[in-house]
Amino acid sequence: MKPARSEKKLQQPHSWAQLKNGQWVNESIQTRLDEWCPKLFGYHMLKLGGLSCELASCNCNIQHQVNLDIHNPLHNVIADGYDLPFLEKSFDVVILAHQLDYCNDPHRMLREVDRVMMDDGYLIITGFNPVSLTGLASLMPWRKNNLPWSGRMFTPSRVKDWLGILNYQVVECDRYGLFPMQRYRTMWTWLENSMGDWAAPFGSLYYIVARKRTYPLKPIKPHWKLKRKLTPIGVNYKVSSNSK
Repeated sequence: MKPARSEKKLQQPHSWAQLKNGQWVNESIQTRLDEWCPKLFGYHMLKLGGLSCELASCNCNIQHQVNLDIHNPLHNVIADGYDLPFLEKSFDVVILAHQLDYCNDPHRMLREVDRVMMDDGYLIITGFNPVSLTGLASLMPWRKNNLPWSGRMFTPSRVKDWLGILNYQVVECDRYGLFPMQRYRTMWTWLENSMGDWAAPFGSLYYIVARKRTYPLKPIKPHWKLKRKLTPIGVNYKVSSNSK
């Protein structure tokens, strides 16, 4: 298993137009995000990265939404994803669209996101699955240095392990896109649905929704009690003397 941290300089996409079949990937994520937006509540939402900024969330109940990126023109905050300029526990929802695939240290990014996440907040993560046709295509020499195959592509199971360490509960993990071809999309979708659930682990894309769980620290009371010491009962008596 390759380490999560890498010293290799990665080209980070800032728009879906930079990815092969990026429009289809964007639409597939948007469909799932539209299903979840009515379920999200709170006051503040953070879209981290240019790909996240281009996802629409107009039907979400959260009105204040922050788009953070360096190059995407839709941003309203310019900052580094490793050093977010926000206070602790500032956001109720954070969206990471394909950010872990193109960062050198995903552990550091998740810890920084966890710092600004409210208790019981929602974290939405999308990415490419290396155990898929897209992952196999990244092994071809002429595609290694081109988007989207130049990304690192972590498996959904590994991402869920990272979230578990940070006390996040995965409430949904959808793997789809067995045939990542934009042409004849209807035929490929029908073929994927006809194969059933056994083909899901080999989907090219994953969509994870996790919720931050914080358990309060309470002292554990002992079940045993101290027994009272058995002592004799004192008897008061009075000696009377008759004086003559």
